[in-house]
Amino acid sequence: MTEEHVAVAIVGGGPSGLTAAAALAPRVDGGVLVIEREAETGGIPRHSDHPGYGMRDLKRFICGPAYARRLTSMALDAGATLETQAMVTNWAGERRLQITSPRGVRTVTADAVVLATGARERPRPARLVPGDRPDGVYTTGQLQNLVHLHHAHVGNRALIVGAELVSWSAVLTLREAGCATAGMVSGYPRSEAYAAFRVPGRFLMEGPVFTRSRVVGIDGKDRVRAAVVENIETGERTIVDCDTVVFTGDWIPDHELARTGGLAMDPATRGPVVDAGLRTSSPGVFAVGNLLHPVDTADGAALDGRHVAAAVCGWLDHRDEPPKAVRIRTGAPLRWVTPQLVSPEGGVAARGDLLFWVDEYRRLPKLRAVQDGRTLAMKRTPWPAAPGRVYRAPWSLVAAADPAGGDVTVSFA
Repeated sequence: MTEEHVAVAIVGGGPSGLTAAAALAPRVDGGVLVIEREAETGGIPRHSDHPGYGMRDLKRFICGPAYARRLTSMALDAGATLETQAMVTNWAGERRLQITSPRGVRTVTADAVVLATGARERPRPARLVPGDRPDGVYTTGQLQNLVHLHHAHVGNRALIVGAELVSWSAVLTLREAGCATAGMVSGYPRSEAYAAFRVPGRFLMEGPVFTRSRVVGIDGKDRVRAAVVENIETGERTIVDCDTVVFTGDWIPDHELARTGGLAMDPATRGPVVDAGLRTSSPGVFAVGNLLHPVDTADGAALDGRHVAAAVCGWLDHRDEPPKAVRIRTGAPLRWVTPQLVSPEGGVAARGDLLFWVDEYRRLPKLRAVQDGRTLAMKRTPWPAAPGRVYRAPWSLVAAADPAGGDVTVSFA
């Protein structure tokens, strides 16, 4: 087993990992290595051949594959090393990674590690949908891989389970493959995606959006023949004729490496607990992008990669322990918050935002942050809080927290 030393090892070659590499390579004394398990870097956008990428980080409006190529070029031009078809299979010690690839097994020791392993959609078995087990059942990632990379035929008529942003991406992919969309199923009272995607997307569908509903069965032997949709409130069932079912959204972080590394984990996000600088509980280990929470847009994850560079450089210069911090908690219907820690030394969160996930729609939400019975701040946002997508609120809501005090609780006022 060979040994290698680098200044920074970045695990994951998606938008957040590549952007972190581009930001760090010119600033650190030593190598910056990106470790990517797929044959090419770029992450999920590499499979998403439709526009909508790069608006917040690159100030451009481009398709997914072009976005992936642009981020890859930026990392290479900055001097980072990108290793593909390589997987971190274990920790070999403090900031020591065991890497397995077709080239063999080796250990990489890094002065700093950035985890950018992203998130994945939960497939049908994880959602406990009963029925037959025929061909024609996919996740969005599988669908996009088949259509955009392998140019395969996927079916003629599809039902999409989920109605968030990635669900409308699936509609576009199905249309490119010549497959009609027979309907979309959402457990919420309305489609979760932004109106800018939801409204034009309706013209690309042949069937309805079944709101407050769930799929309770899939029929078919060799191939999907139909799916059974049940209204959660009334129990009424509808049989949708289709030969394809696409399970979209319902994301979970790819957190196995973070968990085996002994990092403090948040049971709500299922990702590592971090402060505003994206430091984890392990000194010199940082986490970015959709590993932290399910799930932000690609350009939002990329901005995390840019933001983490300052904290990584600070660690390389001083090797300070993680700063003293207090925990941020949420009250229902806020399900989770990230970053989860606030401290004077921790700085301001990426984009100056607290990120939340909500279970109820609020049109003009007002938030209150309380510590030890004292109201720290109250903030109203002009944008709504909606299920199925990240809700952003100002970091200033919690910035005045006393580092010697108790937990901070954020809730709707």
